[in-house]
Amino acid sequence: MAQYDNAYKLLFSHGEMVQDLLQGFVPEEWVTHLDFSTLEKVNGHYVSEDLLNRADDVVWRLRLRDEWIYIYVLLEFQSRTDRWMALRLMTYTGLLYQDLIASGQVGAGQPLPPIFPVVIYNGEPRWSAAQDVAELIAAPLGSLAAYRPRMRYFLLDEKRLAEQGLPSDDNLVAGLVRLESSQSPQDMRAMISRLRQRLQAPHYDSLRRAFTVWIRRIILTKLASKDEHIPDTRTLEEIDTMLAERVEQWAETWKREGLEAGRKIGLEEGLKEGLKEGLHQGQAKLLARQIERRFGPLTPAHQQQLANADEAQLEAWADAVLTAQSVEELFSAH
Repeated sequence: MAQYDNAYKLLFSHGEMVQDLLQGFVPEEWVTHLDFSTLEKVNGHYVSEDLLNRADDVVWRLRLRDEWIYIYVLLEFQSRTDRWMALRLMTYTGLLYQDLIASGQVGAGQPLPPIFPVVIYNGEPRWSAAQDVAELIAAPLGSLAAYRPRMRYFLLDEKRLAEQGLPSDDNLVAGLVRLESSQSPQDMRAMISRLRQRLQAPHYDSLRRAFTVWIRRIILTKLASKDEHIPDTRTLEEIDTMLAERVEQWAETWKREGLEAGRKIGLEEGLKEGLKEGLHQGQAKLLARQIERRFGPLTPAHQQQLANADEAQLEAWADAVLTAQSVEELFSAH
């Protein structure tokens, strides 16, 4: 998970990503008044009173009319929803405010600046945690309700964004979501081509390198078999070339192994109906090999699922094996 987090942090350490995040995904009036020419990354390392470091997230600031606003981006890439996210963010926000006071950025008599907390989540289950810390606290009786704390965060649930529709192809965060949710290597190549066009200007050099690292570490490892070596690509052009070569290699390997497995079993069956059944069994055996290459040995329960699956289900799993992040995610595909 650390590799995943670091690759994402590298991307969101670029102002262009933060600008496209706010302009493309936050449909609120105050965003139109932001001065993105003042966007600057600030220290994201805060130390609480018990000396526990907080260095997991990305913090930016920019001018909103005549005042600073801080953008706190928390990247959440666990396999399940964190029920206590609102409480975590209230704590992190408090640490940020303490740091601003201790460093003299907020002087005596000055109000604290506004903070906009954003959670970016890419898990498969729909995010179900409370988005306001008040929802985590038992409803107080009577006038006690006035003392219940409130703090809300903005959620970017990647998988649901892909289902609902995204901003234009020029939006870098939308491009990232499309790459994450793409269903085939061919789709990925098309999106990488659009990304290259978007980032061709020289001032995007650092962001191009960040996308190259992210694609290599996150996207390509989903496509490759478990023991397959991914070359050390340094540019988006090299990524595109390597992906083109590997797509043909993967397709040819699957075709060859599928034909060999189907032919072997089909010949044993002898007749046309037997050949059809043999091809089906061959497809199941081939799919089992591909799954084990990525995720290791199958459990007896998963082997039984493969044996009982019809052709449509096998095809769905064959499509998902390139992009699934776990065996459980793969066998939930329909």
